[in-house]
Amino acid sequence: MRTLNFAKRNFKELIRDPLGIVFTVVLPLFLLYIFQQFNIPNEAFVLTNFTPGIIVFSFAFITLFTATLVARDRTTSFLIRLGVSPMKPIDYILGYTLAIIPIVVVQNILFFILAIILGLKFSISIIFTILASLVIAILFVMMGLLIGSLLSEKGASGFSSVIVQFVCFTSGMYFSNEILGKTFRTICKLLPFESSLTILKGIMNNDLSTISIRNVIVFSLYVVIITLLAIITFKRKMVSDNKE
Repeated sequence: MRTLNFAKRNFKELIRDPLGIVFTVVLPLFLLYIFQQFNIPNEAFVLTNFTPGIIVFSFAFITLFTATLVARDRTTSFLIRLGVSPMKPIDYILGYTLAIIPIVVVQNILFFILAIILGLKFSISIIFTILASLVIAILFVMMGLLIGSLLSEKGASGFSSVIVQFVCFTSGMYFSNEILGKTFRTICKLLPFESSLTILKGIMNNDLSTISIRNVIVFSLYVVIITLLAIITFKRKMVSDNKE
């Protein structure tokens, strides 16, 4: 119950920020709409490819606002006050994560409603894509938790903005990474964003053969490592902040 109450509080904090809603939902919707008006002769902008790309892009803002919320809670001593409660670090982690899930679901529903209006055919793969996106979202939430635990509110906001740019230029949402130089292409393959998008595209297009073992391994490793780092760092920061 304490975890759910904490999650409700976090959810209210997130939706209370109008700028957060604009960047997390409105901006991706606008991009999805406007790029479909240009008829760009590039496979990346086909609805079945660009819609998953927009989903991954929107998750970058999930990282930004999760990081900002965690950093703000630390700065305002909110977490210090909660430190006297019987809640454990995992309860806090779950509280932040559960607060994001409704936002992710609403994001996806709105994206696919617009995509269908623009010409995307409805299929069961859309449902599977939404479910898979919840798993993908965990990576971005954990990145936000890790950044927010390490940095101040201002620092977390600035560093998370870099994540947004990395998602844009390394995920392949705007152009195929195959047309890039060998070095940059290797960087894209080592980062989790290209694998995240490839997984969603494969599910969205009902073509799992496009999802390589490398994509699954890279994504899974990042989720496990960043989750562990986020939990350990958050726990240590709570202890150190309570001592100050």
